[in-house]
Amino acid sequence: MVTAYVMVKAHTGDADRLKDEIEAIDGVREAHIVAGDVDLIAKVNVDTPAEVKDVAATHIQDIKGVESTQTYIAMD
Repeated sequence: MVTAYVMVKAHTGDADRLKDEIEAIDGVREAHIVAGDVDLIAKVNVDTPAEVKDVAATHIQDIKGVESTQTYIAMD
């Protein structure tokens, strides 16, 4: 099992809608609106690093209102 955290910057006013859309993606276990440099953090649990890429680069980045993402894979 691979755990990753995807940091999401959103267009102004889109965070609530994006949270719901991100949580509906297969592999996303939870998403939270946060204060700080990013607007949301999504926790991803999948079987392989390639699936992390699919979730982050294909699904999350394709959602209208997402400005950018950064993905961190947990090492423990």
